Amino acid sequence: MHTMWKGAISFGLVNIPIKLFAATENKDIKMRYLHEKCHTPVQYEKICPSCEETVDSKEIVKGYEYEPGKFVVVEKEELEELAGVSDKSIEIIDFIQLEEIDPIFYNRSYFIGPGENGTKSFALLKKAMEDTNKIGLAKFTLRSKEHLAAVRVYKNGLVLETIFYPDEVRNVDHVPGLTDEVSLNDKELEMAKQLIEQLTAPFEPEKYEDEYREAVLELINTKISGNEVKIAKEKPKTNVVDLMEALQASINENKGKEKETNKKETKTNEAKEQKETSEKNTKKKKSANKKKASSS
Repeated sequence: MHTMWKGAISFGLVNIPIKLFAATENKDIKMRYLHEKCHTPVQYEKICPSCEETVDSKEIVKGYEYEPGKFVVVEKEELEELAGVSDKSIEIIDFIQLEEIDPIFYNRSYFIGPGENGTKSFALLKKAMEDTNKIGLAKFTLRSKEHLAAVRVYKNGLVLETIFYPDEVRNVDHVPGLTDEVSLNDKELEMAKQLIEQLTAPFEPEKYEDEYREAVLELINTKISGNEVKIAKEKPKTNVVDLMEALQASINENKGKEKETNKKETKTNEAKEQKETSEKNTKKKKSANKKKASSS
């Protein structure tokens, strides 16, 4: 099991090294959105509508919109400093009865395991909580957020349950249609109670299954075995196209160079021929002049 957090549980002057492990996992069947036409997965890009360009994650900052269109930018370092990310302590501030916390407050569950050299003190805390039938109400920081949590005995170990703060739980009185002023028939009420008693059973979590998830998995497997599989069209390999274009451009460039080279060679040859012709004519003139001079 992967360790997701290391720190310590502290209460009073006692400090117990511990590790946190995720106690639950989401088993929802994840499906991707495909383009109906070609069954290619749809991509989602972060685009700035003002600059009309794709924004890299490194260019994104956090901001609080205090008025429409007006933001206060808050730096990551500022949030970390306020959250106290360096504090690796689960501080138990009170011990209370488990039944005092309504289940609506519970959020996420994490198994607690002893850290290095913390086995004995861990076992001592577990046994003391078990004998007194108490749970610890604690505060700690996880992922740059301060959480309220309940530390309680679970089977042969401890579990930490993050719980919502009171102002995060909405007021039930705001639900429309709720009222105590409803006239109930005594006979109907007795029959309802009788039905509840008939349906009452011990809680055995293993007998409950996610029937919808199982049905979806069965549907998917049926489609796979029946060869009802949609294959996404492969995106054209742009590197091949670019290579062909680059090769053609190189060929065209070389052709241009060859033409220039041929022109230069032609000019050079013509210059050589002109020079040779000029030299021959000069020699002929000199020879003719010598003959005239000797005859005279």
